[in-house]
Amino acid sequence: MFFKIIGKKISDLSPVQLLFFFYFIAVLGSTFILSMPIAHQKTADIAFIDIIFTAVSALSVTGLSTITIADTLSTTGIFMLAAILQLGAVGVMAIGTFIWILLGKKIGLKERRLIMTDQNMTNFAGMVHLIKQIFIVVLTIEFIGFIILGTYYLQYFPTASEAYLNGFFGAISATTNGGFDITGQSLIPFKDDYFVQFINMLLIIFGAIGYPVLIEVKEYMFTKNVDRNLLRFTLFTKVTTLTFFILIVVGTLLIMLLDSGNFFADKSWHEVLFYSLFQSVTTRSGGLSTMDVSQLTEENHLFMSFLMFIGASPSSAGGGIRTTTFALVVIFIVTYARGGKSIRIFNREVYEDDLLKAVTITLMAFIFVFSSVLIISVVEPFTISQIIFEVTSAFGTVGLSLGITSELTTFSKIVLMFLMFIGRVGIITFLFMFKDNKKSGKYHFPKEKMIIG
Repeated sequence: MFFKIIGKKISDLSPVQLLFFFYFIAVLGSTFILSMPIAHQKTADIAFIDIIFTAVSALSVTGLSTITIADTLSTTGIFMLAAILQLGAVGVMAIGTFIWILLGKKIGLKERRLIMTDQNMTNFAGMVHLIKQIFIVVLTIEFIGFIILGTYYLQYFPTASEAYLNGFFGAISATTNGGFDITGQSLIPFKDDYFVQFINMLLIIFGAIGYPVLIEVKEYMFTKNVDRNLLRFTLFTKVTTLTFFILIVVGTLLIMLLDSGNFFADKSWHEVLFYSLFQSVTTRSGGLSTMDVSQLTEENHLFMSFLMFIGASPSSAGGGIRTTTFALVVIFIVTYARGGKSIRIFNREVYEDDLLKAVTITLMAFIFVFSSVLIISVVEPFTISQIIFEVTSAFGTVGLSLGITSELTTFSKIVLMFLMFIGRVGIITFLFMFKDNKKSGKYHFPKEKMIIG
């Protein structure tokens, strides 16, 4: 009788509430497998709060860690962590759908709505096809990255098994934008190897630019030349791609400029370029680093915090307010300042509902981040810039840190876990948890003007 009541209550949940329920179960499952003795090295001693933190960080593909993965997890634990990263990057419902497809199960309307919510899409038509395409693209990218990095690492590691293990985990961590590493030093050992950096930057970009973009590019590449003229990239792909690469270019230039008299003062031009470029790319949501970012100036920390606040693209492995949200808000401000009434991009008008979502996301994100910074600053002895960096890294599911994560109190770790979770599922999805499903009445109250600004 008890299970029937529970089942009835679950069936009455909205798609968004169900999604949160499934992610909660995923967190519990991830925590359980990472707490198993087989996942740890024999000499490792890890607190339960750190296991939960690692599980949430992996499921939200953030990469913030209170432990050193290389010194704590066994080889089995590393494979477990890789599986959790995969689950978090592609999405709980995408993994579930893939399993249903393999088992020959029929994907119903409710499941399609859940997939739509999980992937932050606006239309549930073609959801099953989308999931298949996501798996094909992501697994292909990860496999190619694994082969390239694993083979290349043969010159760095004493055995082939170590080289390919690092290549395997590195490819998954970069593509999922997980930010975890098993070197113990992120990519700092490869700070002079531009090939390793280039491959990792490509994998991070593939994971952060958005699955719909990758699928459209794949279809364009594998379509015959005669039929390519019939294909049209969507407005989402155009805006996402343009914004994404503008942020990388501007980020590279400003990171370079803000530390020109400090960290980069004694570096050669190519060192400065690759250090700056990699940090700009990784702030999209990657979390890997070729340097100790605490050595950069405080101005650079604040600028990188801004980049992490924006984060990656919608329907990707990354978090933050997302690139399209940032683009719409900027274009809206410019349009309003010029006296315009509608948002026009690439000869298309943007729906008012999409603009309202963008403004809501930005405002709520600022409230979440500001509140978290304020709360953590009360209980922690660190500087405001350090806390802002840590908070935006969690919200953007980036994983970069100034080295204070392991020193945080349990309370602050819980705050960061909440931010990582919100950053992964999205603010709109979180707000819809509290949506009133009752239909609004067919009447309006009288309108009245207010003084604004």
